Amino acid sequence: MPAANKSALIVIDLQNDYFSDGKFPLWRAEETLNKVESAMAGARARGIPVIVVQHVADAVKGLAPFFNAGTAGVEVHPRILAAAPEATLVIKSFADSFLNTSLEQELARLDVEELLICGMMTQNCVTHTAVSKSAEKYKITVLGDCCTTVSEMIHKIALNALSARVLVTDAAALLGQ
Repeated sequence: MPAANKSALIVIDLQNDYFSDGKFPLWRAEETLNKVESAMAGARARGIPVIVVQHVADAVKGLAPFFNAGTAGVEVHPRILAAAPEATLVIKSFADSFLNTSLEQELARLDVEELLICGMMTQNCVTHTAVSKSAEKYKITVLGDCCTTVSEMIHKIALNALSARVLVTDAAALLGQ
């Protein structure tokens, strides 16, 4: 069981464009949303802070296929915001949630030693955050059942690759949900 005062749940990119009405729907997005909501409830019940990460495409690079500022698709899914209205929001424009963001400062402010990571897409933003150079000082756990991507195959390949470097487990095993 993670230590509440030393852990944080990092929820990456649960944004509207990844759902059925969005520009890039992912495999089992709704199921993942349900599991992430449950993990958030478990974390909050244990006093574990929740940090929500939102990807906003860099407008300097031109119009992106999705996650463009000012669109409905870039917004964090409303159920995530409702599940933890007090959560800190970190905005990123790269796959690595640490790169050019306030994440590291927020973790330092909270005196965090362990990151529980979940979100979308397993092989991209989840993986890049979990193995970031900036993440090396933390104990990292990826909640595999609270992640998804474009297909089951890519999801499983990414989790297998991550398991060589970090702990990969299900939220229920860790948070009792």
